[in-house]
Amino acid sequence: MRPVQDAAPPFWSAALRANCVCGDFTVRPILAVMLCSNKSVMDRDHERTAARPDRRAFLGRMVGVAAAASGLVGRAAAAEDQTLDALIGAAQHGEFGQTFDEASRNVRMPTASDPTVCAATAQTTERAIDRYAAIVARGGWPRVPAVKVLRLGDRHPSVTVLRARLAVSGDIDPNAVGNDIYDSYVDAGVRRFQARHGLTVDGIVHESTLAALNVPAATRLAQLKLNASRLRALGTNLGQRYVVCNLPAARIEAIEDGAAVSRHAAVVGKPDRPSPEINSRIIQINFNPYWTVPASIVQKDLIPKMQDQPDYLTSNHIRIFDSHHRELQPAQINWYSEDATNYTFKQDPGSFNSLGSIRINFPSPYGVYMHDTPLKNLFGDDFRFHSSGCVRVQNVRRLVAWLLQGMRGWSLEDIDRVIKSGEQKNVELKKPVPLHWVYITGWATADGVVQFREDIYGKDGLPGDQAATSTL
Repeated sequence: MRPVQDAAPPFWSAALRANCVCGDFTVRPILAVMLCSNKSVMDRDHERTAARPDRRAFLGRMVGVAAAASGLVGRAAAAEDQTLDALIGAAQHGEFGQTFDEASRNVRMPTASDPTVCAATAQTTERAIDRYAAIVARGGWPRVPAVKVLRLGDRHPSVTVLRARLAVSGDIDPNAVGNDIYDSYVDAGVRRFQARHGLTVDGIVHESTLAALNVPAATRLAQLKLNASRLRALGTNLGQRYVVCNLPAARIEAIEDGAAVSRHAAVVGKPDRPSPEINSRIIQINFNPYWTVPASIVQKDLIPKMQDQPDYLTSNHIRIFDSHHRELQPAQINWYSEDATNYTFKQDPGSFNSLGSIRINFPSPYGVYMHDTPLKNLFGDDFRFHSSGCVRVQNVRRLVAWLLQGMRGWSLEDIDRVIKSGEQKNVELKKPVPLHWVYITGWATADGVVQFREDIYGKDGLPGDQAATSTL
């Protein structure tokens, strides 16, 4: 068994690495997981190396057959979990000689179509409160000892505690506890836990996952109670079509007929510049917009930038206008006086524009909006709290196409054509779409899966023992 510090060997994909079984089909990286460590097995593995390509092809065929039989084909949002399900299904039917992994799929991943906020969310969250109250009454869950990293194939005393911790919260089958091997049971359980907490689903226990694991059960119960109240306040008359941005989750959902038809990662306000909670209606789309720099950003960001980098405005295509709409040059402004706050700063349209190619408008007293961004790399982070209050939307074109459904001439292809042309164009929605920016840090969906997010803006007011779910 390799030491805990070693990296797990690459093997096709994380999903296959998590669930391939050891039997007639022998794979070296899984030997450690399956405790097949005796010399005869190792020799047999070596002798069969030459036959591995054909067996890989066989495994690929079996995955396809099992996926098709279970109706999973074509659901890209759950592709990773489908692969896990297909492989475990094959193991359960004895296709690979053993059935060791049956228990790891007795728990469910979050359902892709279940929305965070719908008419029933308050009720499903209240049911989860009863479950978590029972967990707290039984003493909660154990604290996982600190370790730098744990992953598939590791052996470490902390894994025994990790198994017990995952079993209490329902992320791993209770039958899978009791040893210190980080096998496919544990990998699948950690992935489910990460999915429920908005973390990168990689099956690895690193700093952010460990922090979330060690939030006490009593704190999670308090979160559910607090958020059930918030959900009740939203009411049940949300409409047939609406958009929700859950700020702590940094996630946007387009919801239609009670299902989330599309989900988008978001970048929301920094902790010291939080995005506000809003109930409004989306009324307009701007294509290839100018960006008028808000006064708060002028004061906090732009002026210090100009003091440090005198060519910042020019290199970023930002122009200066006085109260009579006359354009000024940066050299005409005293950047070390209050005078600089008296001007309007406007960025030209283009790939460099801070709004990207699209802005989504809605009435609000806060002057905020949703928009595209040239900084697409931020959407891949667990910690997506980088804006000054507005919300940046991943794959905003898809959301806009949904918003403009039923309006002639606004298919996704039409949207792409307008963006490519560089033409400024404003489109009024014929039927405004309700929009809710909400602050929900704990909830349960209709499938019974309970989810939590970090109290990034400190609105929950719970004890300081609540650890961050992401610390990047």
